[in-house]
Amino acid sequence: MTTAVLHRFRAWLFNDQENSAAYHGPHQRPRDDTRTRPWWAVMCLSGVDYFSTLGYQPGIAALAAGSLAPVATLVLVLVTLCGALPVYRWVAAVSPHGAGSIRMLEKLLPRWNGKIAVLVLLGFACTDFMITITLSSADAATHLVDNPVMPLHGNGAKLWITFGLITLLAAVFLKGFREAIALAVFLVPIYLALNVAVMAVGFERILTHPEVLNAWASAVSTQHSNPWMALLLAVIVFPKLALGMSGYETGVSVMTQIHPGSTADAAKAGHGAVAGRIKGARKMLTLAAVIMAVMLLASSMVTTLLIPPQEFAPGGQANGRALAYVAHEYMGPVVGSAYDLSTILILWFAGASALAGMLNLVPRYLPRYGMAPEWTRAVRPLILVFTLVAFVITWLFDANVDAQGGAYATGVLVLMTSAALAVTLSARHHDRPRLAWAYGLVTAVFLYTTVANVVERPDGIKIAAVFVVCILVISFASRVWRASELRITRLRADSALRTSMTAARGHAVQLIPRKPKPQNAAEDYQEKLSVERRSHALIEDSDVWFVEVELRDPSDFSDKISLVSRTVCSHHVIHVDGSSVPTCLAGVALWVRDQTGVPPHVYLEWSAGSPVRNYLRFLLWGQGQTASVVHEILRRAEPDDAARPVVHVM
Repeated sequence: MTTAVLHRFRAWLFNDQENSAAYHGPHQRPRDDTRTRPWWAVMCLSGVDYFSTLGYQPGIAALAAGSLAPVATLVLVLVTLCGALPVYRWVAAVSPHGAGSIRMLEKLLPRWNGKIAVLVLLGFACTDFMITITLSSADAATHLVDNPVMPLHGNGAKLWITFGLITLLAAVFLKGFREAIALAVFLVPIYLALNVAVMAVGFERILTHPEVLNAWASAVSTQHSNPWMALLLAVIVFPKLALGMSGYETGVSVMTQIHPGSTADAAKAGHGAVAGRIKGARKMLTLAAVIMAVMLLASSMVTTLLIPPQEFAPGGQANGRALAYVAHEYMGPVVGSAYDLSTILILWFAGASALAGMLNLVPRYLPRYGMAPEWTRAVRPLILVFTLVAFVITWLFDANVDAQGGAYATGVLVLMTSAALAVTLSARHHDRPRLAWAYGLVTAVFLYTTVANVVERPDGIKIAAVFVVCILVISFASRVWRASELRITRLRADSALRTSMTAARGHAVQLIPRKPKPQNAAEDYQEKLSVERRSHALIEDSDVWFVEVELRDPSDFSDKISLVSRTVCSHHVIHVDGSSVPTCLAGVALWVRDQTGVPPHVYLEWSAGSPVRNYLRFLLWGQGQTASVVHEILRRAEPDDAARPVVHVM
């Protein structure tokens, strides 16, 4: 009974049931039997983090810019519409399978440089997404605790409420990704409608009481008599408002969930399906940006004009909940509490878009690099891991929103800067010099914003650095741990080689590795063969094949290799391209065994020099410590001694 329960739990956890499409993670490409969603539905999930900033962004703007908050918000909106939106519309077109801007940089940077850059960016992405989950849940708990109608007090109340909200978010995703989208489609329209209602009442109050508008205009003219200096001040404080641009990376990461067209034929139309998905993603990004542009400007005007400045300060009734203050003040406790509830729910579920982003990034990169166990390709185990990490972060920060804000902003801005840089390089690659210059300017703006944020809140970069170091350490430790795996995912051989191995069936083939040389003279092969025969007493008439491995990118982990045979005089040669010499040799030996039915004999030499240095050469450059690594790979791949290829070392 216990065994059956454990088997069912494992089948559910690792998603290895018969219908593997039953739980479809955001990082996977949709299969034919997987239901996708209209772009506007996916926008609700990807935009929930973006839209939730309405809960605290007006208060941030008021604290940063005072009476100039609407002007500073206008700067934020212009940067969003003229910078972030065009950048991510380009990302959606160039990376339509949800890989995002990180994949673009990986393609542009070669070998280990690209992978290390990806790992560093994954560290910042983890900072962004994990802090989004914990900060949003903590902010939702703050709204619940500080509700004036039913305030909750007590030691640790906010901390335990935050734990509960994170657990509930994980439960939604454990149920399924479709359910997460459905819940977002339910929550987002209600939240936006309530915001529109609050802002409408606010503007009605301003229009019917002209003295409010006059008082604000007088304060602006008194405090900032020079309009150009006022504009400059708004630009200077803009980095403090940068959280109002979050959510774009998540938007492109879940675009594989967008239905590509209106008909079944369009959905199966290959490039047509991709084009439809790109079109839907661009609509999704554009509509979200326009909605937020209007609402950010409107909310900033309403809150700046109607809320006394002292209420924005820490401890004030509008601190972190400016629109909620307006709702309670001008619409009564019932509507105000309804707005509080919608804000709590949207802030809680803002972590959904971040969790979707994490589920997209980790399975896409780390297992492929050999820098995470294979089980990280499954969705549900990752959800449990991320939930545990979120618990630890929440406990360390005691569910304090302000303490996590710097790290959140740092993660968001670094990702946006890297995306702008990737798009700039991509525009140059596509021979679009004018666009490259324009995107270069956007990159400079984001870089300035990032640097200003780091200078203003250095704790953010420190927290992000912890994430980056953890990602690097865990990734390279996993790479070392998995180094002796047989990492060949596909092996193909030409027809001539298959015919030769069929003819050798029942005989033990002798495999002699040889380093490829620019000029392969017959004398070189004969000399190598003579040395091996003297050293290992090879039989004269034995079936001998030389194996030559040409290294490709040694930073790659998994290999798809092709075996090509040729003959140099009377010497038979197998040529293979791969990322690791020992892995390719082990793969060839196992393939020869399968073709002939007899384990082959592999003749190797000990590597000269320090074993530690040689092992590092193997890890980093794909060659070194060949004999011992080949033996270990074969031992792990074939536990049966009688069926395992035999390794001879001289």
